Amino acid sequence: MSRIRDVLLPRAEMGPMLDGFGRRVSYLRLSVTDRCDLRCSYCMPERMRFLPRSEVLSLEELHRLALGFIARGVSKIRVTGGEPLVRRDIVDLFRALGRELGKGLEELTLTTNATQLADHADDLAAAGVRRVNVSLDTRNRRRFEELSRRDMLPQVLDGIAAAKAAGLKVKINTVALKGINQGEIADLIAWAHGEGFDLTLIEVMPLGDVGHDRVDHFLPLTHVRDDLARRWTLTPLSDSTGGPARYCRVEETGGRLGMITPLTSNFCDGCNRLRVTATGQLYPCLGGAERVDLRAALRSEEPDASLQHALDEAMRIKPERHHFDISHRGAEPAQPRHMSVTGG
Repeated sequence: MSRIRDVLLPRAEMGPMLDGFGRRVSYLRLSVTDRCDLRCSYCMPERMRFLPRSEVLSLEELHRLALGFIARGVSKIRVTGGEPLVRRDIVDLFRALGRELGKGLEELTLTTNATQLADHADDLAAAGVRRVNVSLDTRNRRRFEELSRRDMLPQVLDGIAAAKAAGLKVKINTVALKGINQGEIADLIAWAHGEGFDLTLIEVMPLGDVGHDRVDHFLPLTHVRDDLARRWTLTPLSDSTGGPARYCRVEETGGRLGMITPLTSNFCDGCNRLRVTATGQLYPCLGGAERVDLRAALRSEEPDASLQHALDEAMRIKPERHHFDISHRGAEPAQPRHMSVTGG
């Protein structure tokens, strides 16, 4: 039983969120922690300094915040991190949000590295989660340890198997990395499709200082697609899951392949997303510095009204697009904050 109490908000007076470019925001990526039990080299340095726990929103605050977004037309919430499943009692939040399904919320999902997923898959399914995105860049144990700086591939694969057994739909997210997993991408796709999983490839994003130059590992997905097209028949699809991926079907495997291309093919024109950090900072754009402090709103004397005013401000400042660039050596990250801080 969830220990988070339901909160009633005056939804009838609240309209949907529209930004200055006419885009309707209906998708929230809600980070519950910046902590992670892996240290993937493209995401963070080995000696990552995490936020003090005192700065992180409580589960009750995260729940109240999510309800405020649902009241404004958000129909899909993805819980993210860091690694969300390392947070104590996180299933309580899923249970509380799951009670909103069919009452404005249409989909509740999470992104995870799957190291803890075997312990939580059944509870997540019972809470109303139907789909999980699993970040997995290699199935080679030595390469996984080198990339993540942790020898945890067996736990990840056990977590994926547990999710499948629990009836959760699994999508694999793979960051394409030149010189690291480039030669394994086709095999990863074939494995995922053989398991009945979609797989989405992602270009590495220039967020946060990771101690090395990302240009060394940037692999344009235009090149990857050309390589795959020499091996397989790729049929474009009009499918959309609410995110930035563009899909094709691999005819020989029968599976679906997505590509997220923040650098080689900007996808911002249809952006319907907002990201909130575990400290309650709302970033209207992953690649932008614009932000609104929702924690201050939640802790004000009139939290519901302050929250709605903050969401209106977020719509006002949401930029048209990001400006990621990994075109030359020595370039500064697009933003100093790491991906684990903003949430995937």
